[in-house]
Amino acid sequence: MMTTLAAVSANFTRDLEQNFALIADLAEQAREKGVDFLVLPEAAIGGYLSSLGNHGDTVRATSRSLPPAIRLDGPEIARVQQIVGDLVVAIGFCELADDGETRYNAAAVLDGFDVYGSYRKVHQPLGEGMSYSAGSDYGVFDTPVGRVGLQICYDKAFPEAARLMALGGAQIIASLSAWPAARTATAQNLQDDRWTYRFNLFDMARALDNQVFWVASNQSGSFGSLRYVGNAKVVDPGGNVLATTLLDSGMAVAEVDIDETFRTMRAGMFHLRDRRPDVYAPLTDSDGPRTAKWRELAHA
Repeated sequence: MMTTLAAVSANFTRDLEQNFALIADLAEQAREKGVDFLVLPEAAIGGYLSSLGNHGDTVRATSRSLPPAIRLDGPEIARVQQIVGDLVVAIGFCELADDGETRYNAAAVLDGFDVYGSYRKVHQPLGEGMSYSAGSDYGVFDTPVGRVGLQICYDKAFPEAARLMALGGAQIIASLSAWPAARTATAQNLQDDRWTYRFNLFDMARALDNQVFWVASNQSGSFGSLRYVGNAKVVDPGGNVLATTLLDSGMAVAEVDIDETFRTMRAGMFHLRDRRPDVYAPLTDSDGPRTAKWRELAHA
């Protein structure tokens, strides 16, 4: 059975009505293209932080311009559900916890009928922790398009995150980002920027590492002091980029046969089967002697 996957590169701001109008336009484009699963960027509801940098810069920036914090069961998510109907969508937003104070950089996978799962970003870059609390787990969710894992931006730099979801049976990992260009020595052509290179390399490597479909969205344009690099893409379990937007706003669309591709890709390379968990103890034994030695070497 064929499934059409799509990753969006677009610019979302603090203006919620602009966000909802853009989501509606993208959902309509997706329907016209026969898309089954549409991945929108990190912070598609309310925009991302206006700056990332050192502690002082981040405090000044975020105190002026924090994203609106919304509840998973609130009217904003319900409005997205109304817009997307039977289209399955992954979308990023700033989640307000039940205590009414704690904020998380979050994502959800949903359609007009259900919220199939949600995720709170675990790995935080630079000064992001000044604005958000960190999540603590990676789930995999059954949806009409298959088993889907969610991660956000910097998470893709940590192989353990995607591996956990692959071991949990993820067929598709949606990686939602607000990934900017380098803050210093930025390339004149952002497609040649070193942070664009890393973004693209992580996407291909994580798909190949775990032999999953990788659907990577990103913000485009600029917001505050951040210039985003776009490059939304769909990557197959062999690490091959099937479609990409490059720097442009738009939608990368690929029609795939998930089951057949898994059979083919995993018949020749056995990345999950051939793991050796018995030698990976230092990854989880944070207080063990070998881990202490590795930490000492890493900081030498």
